[in-house]
Amino acid sequence: MGFTRLGTLAIVLGISLGLAGCGTSGPSANSSEPTATLVVGATLEPASMDPWHDTAASIPQVLLYNVYETLLKVDADGQLKPLLAQAWEVSPDRLTYTFHLNPAAKFASGKPVDAEAVVANIERLKADTSLSPTLAAQLAVVSGTKAVSEHEVAISLAKPSVMWLYDMSSTLGMILDPSFTGDLKTATAGSGPYAFSEHAKGQSVTLMKNPNYWGTPARFDEVDFRYYTDPNAMNASMLAGDLDIISNLQAPDALSQFSDTSRFTVISGTTNGEVVLGLNHQSKALSKLKVRQGLTQAIDRKALMDTVWNGQGTLIGSMSVPTDPWYTDLSGTNPYNPTNAKALLADAGYGKGLTLRMRVPSVPYAVKSAQFVASQLRDVGVTVKVEELDFNRWYDEVFLKGDYDMTIVAHVEARDLGKFANPDYYWHYDSAKYQALYAAADAASGDEAVEKMKAATAYLAQDCAAIWLFDLPNLVITKSTITGVPQNAASLSFDLTTIASR
Repeated sequence: MGFTRLGTLAIVLGISLGLAGCGTSGPSANSSEPTATLVVGATLEPASMDPWHDTAASIPQVLLYNVYETLLKVDADGQLKPLLAQAWEVSPDRLTYTFHLNPAAKFASGKPVDAEAVVANIERLKADTSLSPTLAAQLAVVSGTKAVSEHEVAISLAKPSVMWLYDMSSTLGMILDPSFTGDLKTATAGSGPYAFSEHAKGQSVTLMKNPNYWGTPARFDEVDFRYYTDPNAMNASMLAGDLDIISNLQAPDALSQFSDTSRFTVISGTTNGEVVLGLNHQSKALSKLKVRQGLTQAIDRKALMDTVWNGQGTLIGSMSVPTDPWYTDLSGTNPYNPTNAKALLADAGYGKGLTLRMRVPSVPYAVKSAQFVASQLRDVGVTVKVEELDFNRWYDEVFLKGDYDMTIVAHVEARDLGKFANPDYYWHYDSAKYQALYAAADAASGDEAVEKMKAATAYLAQDCAAIWLFDLPNLVITKSTITGVPQNAASLSFDLTTIASR
C-alpha cells in the first residue's frame, strides 16, 4: 500500500481482512442477552496496537475510525468528510486551518475531545523523537497549534500543503485521549465506537463496543479480527458459514464459489493498493531510462493481471488510483511491445543480455507476479533471478538495506506519490524535475493542485520511475445478511462504522 516496523512504507503483504465468526453468539458474562459479534479475519497481523511507532498498515486497518477518530475522514469515494470536526476553513494564504469540533465528541473515558485535546496530540507527536519516519515527515509542515476556544482549534503550517489535510484523515490525525498513561502497544484510548479488548498473538485482535460513544452507537458488541495465512482456508471458512465477511478476497479465482446470491453478496471496488514493480535506481542498469522503458514494454500487464489476479483490478500506469482526485488512466504509457523492448535494451548497451535480482515478499500476488515478469523478461533477453523472502527479511534486506534490483509489493497508503520525491526512500529515485513538480502540486490549491498532481503522475509514468502492474481490487464477500460494507477501500481503515447485520 503501505512503518517503524515498516519504517516509512505503508504496505500490505496480504491485504485481506476476512471475517470469521458470525452474527450472534452466546450470552455475555454480564448479561442474559445474546452478544452480537462480528469476527474479522486478516492476513497481516499487527505487531502491536501502537500506530504512531509501528505504522504497519495492519494497525489502522483495525483502529482507524473504529477506535481512534480523526478531525476529518476519507469516505469510500476518496472525499474528505467531517468526523470530530463539524467543519473547517482555510485562511487565504492557506497557512492556517481552523477546525470547529463537534461539542458532543468525547473519549471512551468520558473526557471531552476539545481544542486542548487536539493541541495536546499535535504537541505530543512533535515532541516524540521516536515517532515513525513517515509520520514525522508528514508532521514537519505543522508550525504551530492554538486552541481558539473550547471547540475551535487553529493549526498553522510552514508552507501550503494539499497532502497535509489528507494525512490528517489517516494515522497522523488519530486523536489520543491526553489523559492516557498506559502502554500504547497493548491498550487504546480513543473516541470511536469501539475500544481495544484483547490481542491473542498469532490468532486475533478483539474490539469491544464503547458504551459511551458520542455518535451513532456501534452495531456490534464485539468485533474479532482473526488472522489467516492461507487464503484458501479463509475461503473454506466462508463457504462453511463460519465467516461474516471476507473483506478482501486473496484468491480471486475463487469468486465463482460465492455465486449463490441467497448466501453471499460480492462487492467489487478499488483500493489504494498499487502493486508496484519497484526498481532500485542505484543499480547501474536501472539508472538508465532506456532500460526502464524496455523492461516496462516487455511486460504485458493486462495478461499479468489476468493470470495473477483473475483479471480483477485496475490497470494503472503511475502512482495514483481511481479514488484520487487527480487520477488519470496512464496505463497506456510505454505499452507492451517486446520487439521495441529488445531494441531499447540494445540501445542501452544490453543487447547481449542483462541479469537482475528480483527479491519479493512471499505473498500470493507478489510471488505470482514475479514469476510472470521473469518469464516475460526472459523473452527479451533479461534473466531474472527470483528470490522469495519472509516479510521481516524482506524489510531488512530490501527496504532498509537496498539489497535488490527489483521487487514487487502493494503500497496501500493513500495518495502516496510523494514517496517518489524522497531520494532516500528504498527505490532511491532521485529526480530533481519530479521533486519540483510534486512540490509545486502540493503547494497549489483547488483545480490547480489537481492539474499539477496530474502532471507529476504523468512524469513518473514517462520516466518509468517504477513499473505499475495494477491496482488491487476491493473484492468483498459478505453473508447476504450483512449490509453497509463500502464498495471502495479509499483509506487504510476497515471501517466498521457503516456495517450492520439484518
